[in-house]
Amino acid sequence: MPPGLAESHIRDFRERGWISRFHFATDAGWSLTASGRRENERLLADELAECGAKPLVETVYRAFLPPNTRLVQACTAWQLTILPDGSIRDNDHHDTQHDARILAELSSLADELLPLTTELTDRISRFSGYHSRFSTALSQAADNPDMVTGIKNGSAHQVWFELHEDLLATLGIDRSLPSTP
Repeated sequence: MPPGLAESHIRDFRERGWISRFHFATDAGWSLTASGRRENERLLADELAECGAKPLVETVYRAFLPPNTRLVQACTAWQLTILPDGSIRDNDHHDTQHDARILAELSSLADELLPLTTELTDRISRFSGYHSRFSTALSQAADNPDMVTGIKNGSAHQVWFELHEDLLATLGIDRSLPSTP
C-alpha cells in the first residue's frame, strides 16, 4: 500500500475511534480499540459470507491445530535446553545437532503449511505470503537463531502467530476460549 494511502487510512481509523497509538519500550505503533476490533470482526464476517469460504477456513483451521501444537513444542525446544539432570537452561545454540533436529521439524511444518495456505489463498487472497515468509525466516535461522523465535518482524514464530491470529479473527474465534479441532 502506498504510504500516503496508509496514512489516510490511519487518520480515518483514528477519527472513527478504531485505532489508538501505543508505545512499548522502544516500539510504537497502532492497535485496534474495542470498537475497531468489532468493526474488523464485522468486515471479516462480511468477507467470509461474500466469498462463501467459511467451511474451507474452518477445515483449514482444524488441520492447522495439530501442526500448531508441534510448532509450540519446537519453539520451546529452540529456546530452552533440558539438561541430563532435568534442569532447564536457555539454549545457547552451541549444540548444532539439537538445533538441526528442531530446524528439520520446522521445515516439516513449513511443508505442511504450504497446502493449507494455498487452499486459503485460492479463496481469500489476503492469506498469501504466510508460507513464503515462514520459509524465508527458517532459511535464515542457521545463521541467525533469532529468526526462529525472535520478537523482531519476520521470525518464523511471529509469522506463524500472525497466521493463527488471522484464522481466529476470520472465524470469529475468541483466543481466550479453548480451541477444539
